[in-house]
Formats: sequence, structure tokens, C-alpha cells
Amino acid sequence: MLVDFFFMLRKYGLKSSITELLDLLKALQQHVVFADTEAFYHLSRLILVKDESQYDKFDRAFADYFAGVAEVDLASRIPDDWLMPDLIRTLSEEDKAALKGLGSLEELLKQLRERLAEQQKRHAGGNKWVGTGGTSPFGAYGFNPEGVRIGQQGSGARRAVKVWDKREFKDLDTNSELNNRSIKLALRQLRRFARSGAATELDLTGTIQATSEQGYLDLRFVPERHNAVKVLMFFDVGGSMDDHIELCQQLFAAVKTEFKHLEFYYFHNCVYEGVWRNNQRRYTEQTALQDVLHTYGSDYKLIFVGDATMGPYEIDYPGGSVEHWNQEPGRVWLERLLAQFPKAVWLNPQPVQWWQHYHSISIIQQIMQKRMYPLTLDGLSNAIKTLTS
Repeated sequence: MLVDFFFMLRKYGLKSSITELLDLLKALQQHVVFADTEAFYHLSRLILVKDESQYDKFDRAFADYFAGVAEVDLASRIPDDWLMPDLIRTLSEEDKAALKGLGSLEELLKQLRERLAEQQKRHAGGNKWVGTGGTSPFGAYGFNPEGVRIGQQGSGARRAVKVWDKREFKDLDTNSELNNRSIKLALRQLRRFARSGAATELDLTGTIQATSEQGYLDLRFVPERHNAVKVLMFFDVGGSMDDHIELCQQLFAAVKTEFKHLEFYYFHNCVYEGVWRNNQRRYTEQTALQDVLHTYGSDYKLIFVGDATMGPYEIDYPGGSVEHWNQEPGRVWLERLLAQFPKAVWLNPQPVQWWQHYHSISIIQQIMQKRMYPLTLDGLSNAIKTLTS
């Protein structure tokens, strides 16, 4: 039972295990849900999906497997002219209140099959056949408290039992474009908490244990949990990075929200002896990189954000910078940073398929020991795994 459904989930890239499938079967045996497709959808998603970013894949797999429900294959048998909206009926509130639904999705689909077996022509404004503008449960541009919407662009009365292509979690798919919400979701994998400060938070487990041992109420307290991760970020700005301003702004906004201990600096193309805090005053208010190295401990996670697109000489030669004369190559400064902060990654907003065309990217990849990742949800997740390994 549901083995094919399990393989369909695997086909769409979900990582559900056999154990989770057995848990779902046990829940069904206990009649946690019964004869309710919508309830089964929520139950199976709850048990089989452990990562919010997989919800959209689950929706597509569910729709594919339950094709009779999620795609209404019956609709392909309905002539297009049956669904043309030349008559749209307006009902009073009393008329609407008098209508009754069929009670379940299964009953709706059963009656839809029966209608299609009997119906021979187009209908409009009626209360039984597949058509438009009426009170039938089947068709478009009408009203029914529980209906199957077919052939209609957008929602009318917003009463369809199932909008077949509705997917609320598209923006969390690991193949989708990054946005503030999905970035935050990925960054939370990096957060770690530690208890520090005064003991002000009730330790429920400790209180129960102490009370049972003492025979009287013995309250125990622990320090509050605080986000203990420290993050140091370097953002490449200017030049070719102007094409990625919006994406980098989203990343920066998400990082500021997620991490209490965050320090950031800007650089251009490659890191040299000076970086800056304010891009508007980059030429007048630089910070010596040596000061950065002496200020922050090796417990900081180091994240570079840049497209690594530059002339190779900007990395490997003194005087290679396009903005000033650098006494030492950028490679030297990068290696000093990596020696101080061993947990380090480089996030590249350039599409991966372009990387092979830039020699500078391969040089940075070599310096970073292959710890360069694309600035996508998958890339960000993999980068965070590296930082936490």
C-alpha cells in the first residue's frame, strides 16, 4: 500500500525514508484520517517531509500520483465550447444559502464521471451539467458551495474544493530563485545556541527531576539560550557585481536578521590590505585588513560574497589591483584570512555554467580549497554544511 506513492516522492527528489512511510501507514491504520483526500495530503506531508524547502516537490509529486484528483484527467474529455463564459449568472445571497454541496471530493469526482458519461451537448446557467454560469458543481464562472473548477482562468466565487495547480511553497523549492524567506530558511541551519548569563529561564526537565527526588517543589533555572554563531562577511562591490546588487541585498538583509554576532566589510574584486565598512566612503575610510585579523577570533565563520570575475593578475601579482598599487598579491591576503578563519566559504552569484569561462574563478576555487558555492538555495545550504562540519 502506497509503495508507488513512495517511489513517486523519490522520483521528485524527496528524501523520505521507509521508516516514515511505515509511520504513515500506521497512522492510516489508526484512522487518523479516513476518506478525505485533503486530510491525507496534510497528514502525509507532515510525516514524509522533514524540510520545508521540500514542500513544493511534495505538492508536485502528490498531484502527479493522485492524477485523478490533482489533475482531473476527466476534464480533457470536455469540449472547449462547453466552458465559454457567454452567460454568467448572478445569485442573491438567499439563492446561495439554499445550495448544498455534495459533501466530499470523492463524491464530486464520482458525479463528474457520471455527468460526462451522460452529457451530450453544451449547457449554461443550469444546476446539473458541466457548463458555465450556473449552480452546477462542475464547470466555470458559476457558483456552488463545493465545486470542481474546470476551464476557468482565476477564481470566481472562490469555492472550488481543489484548485489543481495551487502550490503555496514554490518559493521554497531548492531549484527556485533565492528570496529573503528562502535565504533565512537556509541560514537557520548555521545557527547554534549556547546558554550564558544569569540563570533566569525555568528548567522544566530539571525541576521535575529535582522535585521527584526531593519530594517537594524544587524549581531549577538555567541561563537563556542565545545565538552563539559569529559571522564575518566580505562583500565584493562595484564593477561586474552591480548585476547582482538585489540578490546581495537580500542576502545581507537575511543575515542581519538571523545572526546577533555579525561583522561585515566590503572589497572590490579581490581582498587586499584595506577593506571598508561604508561603500560610499570606500576611498577615505578604509580598515586595515591586519586589524581585522587581530580583532576577530578564529571562532568566526568567514563568508566571501563575490563573482570572482577579474583579471588573474589581480589575484597573483603585486600592483594587480585596478584601483591602487598593492604591495602584496591578493592571494596572500586571502590565505592569511583563511589561516585565521578555517571555517570559510565563498558564495558566487554567477551561474555555475559560467564559471569555466573565467580563469580567475578557478584560481579563487583553488585558494578556497573548492569551497566556492553558487548563490542559490542549494549552494547556500551546501556552504552552511561546510561551515558547520
